[in-house]
Amino acid sequence: MIEGQPSATAFRVAMRRAAHQLLDKPLIFEDPLALTIVGGDRGSVLARDELSRADSPGGETIRAFLAARSRFAEDRLAAAVARGVRHVVVLGAGLDTFAYRNPFAAEGVVVYEVDHPATQAWKRERLVATGIRVPEGVRYVPVDFSIDRLDENLLVAGLDLTVPVFFSWLGVAPYLTEAAIFSTLRIIADRVGGAEVVFDYAEIPERLSLLQRLAFTTLAGRTASLGEPFVTFFKPDDLMGRLAGLGFSSIEDRTGPELGQLYAGGASAALDRAAVGHVVAAIKAPSAA
Repeated sequence: MIEGQPSATAFRVAMRRAAHQLLDKPLIFEDPLALTIVGGDRGSVLARDELSRADSPGGETIRAFLAARSRFAEDRLAAAVARGVRHVVVLGAGLDTFAYRNPFAAEGVVVYEVDHPATQAWKRERLVATGIRVPEGVRYVPVDFSIDRLDENLLVAGLDLTVPVFFSWLGVAPYLTEAAIFSTLRIIADRVGGAEVVFDYAEIPERLSLLQRLAFTTLAGRTASLGEPFVTFFKPDDLMGRLAGLGFSSIEDRTGPELGQLYAGGASAALDRAAVGHVVAAIKAPSAA
């Protein structure tokens, strides 16, 4: 991020979610607030976003992966709630809308949105401007990772260390250093009450096909032009081993093509091109008393 400014990619991601609602059928991920939060309608969204065109393979690939990773995260969240989890932390919340359409609010699920102070202030302005109501079960946790500690700020916000927590961490890790990624994962793993985290990462692109590499190069170039370049890549086996070393278990790693099998009724040309992107779910059991 550029210091003192909200995340540029956060708005781009929100625009892609909105465009997915308009252009892609069947929908992988339904978000009834996606258009509202970007302050647009069909015409304005498609006019402002050069990749939001039905004839743009690159745009279709990006939209499909963003939709699939959100669907995967919220499916895992629903399973966590069914197990009794009542605290959700959205790391790098951007313009994510889950907290404002929370289907588990009546069950007492509280959502903690964590983001850089500038991005969080911008989002709260967007909520007011677009008339989206902030439910009682939403907590805002501004965190500047250059000077703040995530665990300390969550504690100040009222999140007890002894309760189980679901962490959604999408669209963040590829832009961080490896040290910053594992610092956050270690904080999650150290929670006494246990936790589950869903996050996405970029695989080292050396094994990609030519078409997949072109799709990735296009995306990487766009994020870099916004001042938010991809920084860290992983080999899947290495990352899974390091997660296990932190004490995570039940680790599930899904590629773009695998998400296509789950959510697009079989093979998906758009998600087949998104092979560099992975989404991981990992559970850390509560610490023994």
